[in-house]
Amino acid sequence: MENTPNLQSTLTCPECGFVKEETMPTDACQYFYECANCHIVLKPKQGDCCVYCSYGTVACPPIQLNKSCCS
Repeated sequence: MENTPNLQSTLTCPECGFVKEETMPTDACQYFYECANCHIVLKPKQGDCCVYCSYGTVACPPIQLNKSCCS
């Protein structure tokens, strides 16, 4: 049985607290994300590979599958 990653993650903007559910890409990492509310551009925290790992409720698909993220 093959593991299927959860592609839905809820991002929370650290600047304004705006919350939005997004579908994560499976073919690329998302290094930048613009908040729909305050328009700040989020970048991954140091040590994280993408904005979903830093600000989302679910880690990105490669991390969920115990693979290296976007390298």
